[in-house]
Amino acid sequence: METDRVQLVVNGQRHLVTAAPETPLLTVLRNEVGLNSPRYGCGLGRCGACTVHLDGTATLSCTTPLADVAGRAITTLEGLGQASALHPLQRAFLDEQAAQCGYCIPGIIMAAASLLASDPTANETTIRETLAGNLCRCGSHGRILRAIQRVVAQPEATP
Repeated sequence: METDRVQLVVNGQRHLVTAAPETPLLTVLRNEVGLNSPRYGCGLGRCGACTVHLDGTATLSCTTPLADVAGRAITTLEGLGQASALHPLQRAFLDEQAAQCGYCIPGIIMAAASLLASDPTANETTIRETLAGNLCRCGSHGRILRAIQRVVAQPEATP
């Protein structure tokens, strides 16, 4: 397997990584860049746990090869907000206690953030359709939906 040196821009910071072009972005983010929020769930693009933003669009990093991301802006949950300045979705998820085990939450927040960036007044149906690809086995669906609707109800809080 041949490897390439690829420059990535992750959460606004440049990283030079060495990996095969077909290596999943998820693997690079976790193993080379050292980020923990994109999670390995199914590895097939069916659970949403690995969702990141690629040029602002929600993207499944487990099925996105490294060759497709060079020079593009990659944002993970770590880059969405900081402990001292949470993104409104992060704050709403805390306020609504929307995480039970928390495994799926980074992917769900990233999918919701992408939706609200393009449709800040998304209705419940649109939110549910957007999150259909994000699996949560804990049963936090009601709290997750309330957290996202909280941000929709407070548009001045969304960056």
